[in-house]
Amino acid sequence: MAIQDLKKLLSGTKKASENALSKTLPEDLPQLPRLPDDALIIVPVRATVLFPQVVMPLVIGRKLSVEALQQAIRLEKPIGLLMQRDNNDIDPKPDDLYTTGTAAEILRYIAIPDGTHHVACQGTQRFRVKTFIPDYPFLAAHVELYEEPEVSSRDIDARVITVKEKAIEVLNLTRQSAIEVVNAIQSMTNPSLLADLIASYLIEKAEEKQEILALFDIQLRFDKILELLNYRIEVLKLSNQINEQTQESMGQKQREFMLREQMKAIQKELGEGEENSAEIEEISKAITAANMPEEAEKQARKELSRLQHMSDASGEYSMVRTYLDWLTELPWSKASPGVIDIAKARDILNADHYGLDKIKQRILEFLAVRKLNPNGKSPILCFTGPPGVGKTSLGRSIARASGREFVRTSLGGVHDEAEIRGHRRTYIGALPGNIIQSIRKAGTNNPVFMLDEMDKLGSGIQGDPSSALLEVLDPEQNSTFRDNYLGVAFDLSHVMFIGTANVLDNIPIPLRDRMEVIELTGYTLDEKAQIARRYLVGRQLETNGLTAEQCSISDAAIETIIQDYTREAGCRNLEREIGTVFRRVAMRIAEGLVLNENVEAEHIPEMLGPKKFDSEVAMRTSVPGVATGLAWTPVGGDILFIEATKVPGSGKLILTGQLGDVMKESAQAALSLVKSHATTLNLNPDIFEKNDIHVHVPAGAIPKDGPSAGVAMFTALYSALSDRIVQSDIAMTGEISLRGLVLPVGGIKEKVIAAARAGIKTVMLPARNQRDFQEIPEAVRNQLNFVWLEKVDDALTGVEDENQSGNAGSDS
Repeated sequence: MAIQDLKKLLSGTKKASENALSKTLPEDLPQLPRLPDDALIIVPVRATVLFPQVVMPLVIGRKLSVEALQQAIRLEKPIGLLMQRDNNDIDPKPDDLYTTGTAAEILRYIAIPDGTHHVACQGTQRFRVKTFIPDYPFLAAHVELYEEPEVSSRDIDARVITVKEKAIEVLNLTRQSAIEVVNAIQSMTNPSLLADLIASYLIEKAEEKQEILALFDIQLRFDKILELLNYRIEVLKLSNQINEQTQESMGQKQREFMLREQMKAIQKELGEGEENSAEIEEISKAITAANMPEEAEKQARKELSRLQHMSDASGEYSMVRTYLDWLTELPWSKASPGVIDIAKARDILNADHYGLDKIKQRILEFLAVRKLNPNGKSPILCFTGPPGVGKTSLGRSIARASGREFVRTSLGGVHDEAEIRGHRRTYIGALPGNIIQSIRKAGTNNPVFMLDEMDKLGSGIQGDPSSALLEVLDPEQNSTFRDNYLGVAFDLSHVMFIGTANVLDNIPIPLRDRMEVIELTGYTLDEKAQIARRYLVGRQLETNGLTAEQCSISDAAIETIIQDYTREAGCRNLEREIGTVFRRVAMRIAEGLVLNENVEAEHIPEMLGPKKFDSEVAMRTSVPGVATGLAWTPVGGDILFIEATKVPGSGKLILTGQLGDVMKESAQAALSLVKSHATTLNLNPDIFEKNDIHVHVPAGAIPKDGPSAGVAMFTALYSALSDRIVQSDIAMTGEISLRGLVLPVGGIKEKVIAAARAGIKTVMLPARNQRDFQEIPEAVRNQLNFVWLEKVDDALTGVEDENQSGNAGSDS
């Protein structure tokens, strides 16, 4: 209710204009029979109740209602207003109307060009319909008018006072009170007029107003008004209380929210909000299309709701937007549909790699199991071996053979746990860890995932990355891997993880236990030659812009490069040297000196310079006190020379060559063993009292350690003390005990391959290492003679008199 309207109506003034009525009536109104004196023309109204003495504007649009209104004006009769029971009824019949209404005088009538008719009415009396008049072009009825009696009693006076108080309280609660309105209500003495005015303007629902209009008894009318006013007062008090509590609890965030909403409304009016709405809709469609698990989708919808209420100029907006991009772009349910063909996979592996039969067999076994059980858990493989033996390229071949995507991440130098698990979303620039980033890059949830250089992981104050990998590489746990940035679980159980390492000792035991270790050892001369011919030559020709017609290289030239210019377990340096040869040829062709060239063995020194490696075996074993041992290194096997000599002294043992504690102890054990067997070995016991024994291992700048040089040290000491020469084509390895037993050692395959590469003919190994014999490549087994040592005395068969050194190569 407007205060101005209430002021105007409470004044009781009546404004009628006959000129305004006459000017708006049409001239061709039909002449209808005059209505009886007790009849009224009825005009149905929707959700509107007019009380006596109240002025109200009405808008009439229905044709019959307009004709009834115009006829009443022509006849200068009042109209009867009856409210419809159903507001949706377009053409109400008598039964569709309430039976109690208000007779009203027409104060003003205006017809608007748009087809609507506006009329101002003032109620005069209540009436009750007796019967409707039939055969009339519009609704008309015989009515019984109700005259308000003059009543005065203590009950009525008390109710008048109470109603005034409640009315003023409602006005105060609705903050619409004005001093003149309050004074007008308090000064009003007519109970009927007071009740009708308050019911008209302070009662909200039309049905409640109709109920009050139908109460002819003034006391019942006041009771009903009091009931409704009391109810509205309670509702207004509760609403104000809630509003006050809300205002008090509204902090900075609520105020910001309201300001953002106002800003959005302003942007919408200016036509600037459509872009943001389109972006929100696009993200919502992306969430649906991502087919996330329930937990992830719930989180994404929650963040989208937050984003919708943010300003795109705030820093948090970009953080939430980036987070939703990560969630929607991850391959939650997208997998590589590759069909596994075992025969095709075998051909791919054989085409990409030469040799490695055991590794290929294991890969084919995995593919066969995956084909028979597609829903099984993928194993965690770990390829370990020296650099350049093909660990990383083998992972690519596995991906190609299984029809999967291939991703690789290097763990070398990683010392922050967040590199694996991701950073928490507490600052701008946070990102998921390498695992989730690589999965997103792969675009599928089942790629071949290579974790390269696992033995190079570090740790620091930021945590231990190897501990974070425990969950990633555990098939029982990685189905619910939780990245700190995402905050929801991602299933890694379909990913085939492959780790690579040079040394297993640097990988923590719990992490190593989760992986199936497959060792890749160094290549033999023949294997390197085959790899060079099949893969390296073609790759380097393409890299250097040459064709097979322009440049070729003979097998003898490749073998020369392998023997004289590279000494490694893998093939990286071999490929570099071949690339150097081809660059020399490419330069000559580019200068126009030749059109094509075939590289032979005799051309290699001209292109690569003097030999980088010579066979030092014969030179170093041409004097007593030198034995050839075998060593394992992270880059493969190698030969190790043990030199011993005696000098006048007091029996001290001198050790040089940067030896570790274990290797020093092996030298002391070897010397004690020689002393204890002096009689058996035909050595003069006085030699130990009058001489110092000096044991040296060349390449003194390189740290050396381990027990496997015990046999070689014993042999070198015996050779030096007995002035006998160790055969130049014999190499040995094994740990010794003080009882003279030869104990098993590791790295047999790498050591034997290194011996064959160095030109050794006979290898002495611990007898208990015969279990490793099958691991040695067949070509190497056929190339060497093997002597299995039970006791250290068995190694002395390779020691000969100095005057027999000319036949050293033939006696094994």
